[in-house]
Amino acid sequence: MKLLIVEDESLAASRLEMLINNILNGYEIVGVVKSIEEAVSIIEENKIDLGFFDIQIEDGLSFDIFDKVKVNFPIIFTTAYNNYAIRAFKLNSIDYLLKPISEIELKNAISKFESIWNKQDNLINISVIDELKELVAGKYKERFMVKIGNKMEILHTNDISYFYSFNKGTYAHTYNDKDFLLSNPLDLIFPLLNPDIFFRISRKHIVNIKYIKSLTSYSNSRLVVLLKTKCTEEMIVSREKVRAFKDWIDGLV
Repeated sequence: MKLLIVEDESLAASRLEMLINNILNGYEIVGVVKSIEEAVSIIEENKIDLGFFDIQIEDGLSFDIFDKVKVNFPIIFTTAYNNYAIRAFKLNSIDYLLKPISEIELKNAISKFESIWNKQDNLINISVIDELKELVAGKYKERFMVKIGNKMEILHTNDISYFYSFNKGTYAHTYNDKDFLLSNPLDLIFPLLNPDIFFRISRKHIVNIKYIKSLTSYSNSRLVVLLKTKCTEEMIVSREKVRAFKDWIDGLV
């Protein structure tokens, strides 16, 4: 098994190597590189089984590696970005480790790698990398491509009153009370949305503050969100989310 480490901080690279030595057997670290150019060279010359990529390296973002060479192996990103949006890095065969990396977290990431190793349908989706580039750049998803019959249309995020799950599907409900089926579940959509505008009030619903009309009290210290658009069911804020939701409404988060 061949591993590649892309990390421009010497101490971080040394720590990662040490942890790998403690966890893995029967592997070869074919390179510990600091730049996009070095990484591309190693990938072109070797059959890599697993990569550890720091997001920001000395000559840019490691995402740019995907533009220069075919990456057909799973990646575990290492990052100092302590932000809920980093959950997006768990798409497909991607995982992430928040620095400083702990041995337990590394073991969990390795276990995930071993569970998907050699499964070709679990390789990285390049469109996911494009989404991650925007997140790191401080951008959020501005539109969705939706299929309507035989046509593909653009659905602008700001026109969405709320997202919801129903019967194993994920939908966007718009300002003019239309529903559109989306291709990803709420768990993958939510990290791509602007947190100043959207809040996930429950496992089933994400609401847009622009379309909130009012709030009412509900049993067990919960809240009901009344929207300016039609709703097929009550929009109830989960009890554990009520405090954070109120702070979000007040602009405190």
